[in-house]
Formats: sequence, structure tokens, C-alpha cells
Amino acid sequence: MRLLLDTNILIPIARRKTDALRPHIRSAVRHAGNALFASVVSLWEIAIKFRIDKLDVKIEAADLPDLLAQFGLSLIAIEAAHVLADLEVGVDTRDPFDRLLLAQCQVENLRLVTIDPKLLAHPLAWRAI
Repeated sequence: MRLLLDTNILIPIARRKTDALRPHIRSAVRHAGNALFASVVSLWEIAIKFRIDKLDVKIEAADLPDLLAQFGLSLIAIEAAHVLADLEVGVDTRDPFDRLLLAQCQVENLRLVTIDPKLLAHPLAWRAI
């Protein structure tokens, strides 16, 4: 399965504390049959929070892409198709980062791995079987 990891999943990875992930998410992230992706959207969100001292990830923001690559994640850039996509199913959030992550999932045929309750019910969200 093609999985896009939400920012709230990438933060424990950036902290090198994957044991902090919920067991079903940790299993999905470690499953060899899953292709894992991170979005530049999440890097942007992490960098903003880091710079305003709302987040401590114990790594320089500039080193995040290399860390994620070492973890086996492919990075997805923000494309015009992502920004302009109309979501087939709306989302109950005003967060532009969340909306853009879902648009990337729709355009790139991905499922969003998240713990955000506002996103879990969305059809593009990944659910453990």
C-alpha cells in the first residue's frame, strides 16, 4: 500500500522515537509491503513550528529530508495539481496543511496515516485492517 505519513507521524520519526507511535501505525510503517511517503507540506509545517519554538525535534530542519530517506520514506513535492485539486470528499478542518496532504493523497493515489481525529474519518485516511 502507498502511505503518506501525516506530520503527527513524522514528528516521532524525526525525534527517533518510533516506539512512541501507536502499535498499528508502527506495524504499518515497518511493513515491507508498504511504500512510505512524506510530503514537503509536513517538512514545511515542522520547520515553521521548530522556528517559532513550538516543536523540539532534536534535529536541524535542514537534516530532515536525509533522516526521512534513511528511514525509507520518499519525499513528495508540492505540485500545482495538489494545490488546485478539489477534494472529492470535503474535510472538517480549516488547516491548510491537512487539506493539502489529503489533496496529495487523492492526486497520487495514497492513503494518509494520521492520528488526527478530524482526518481519520476521511475516505483517504488509512485504516488498520
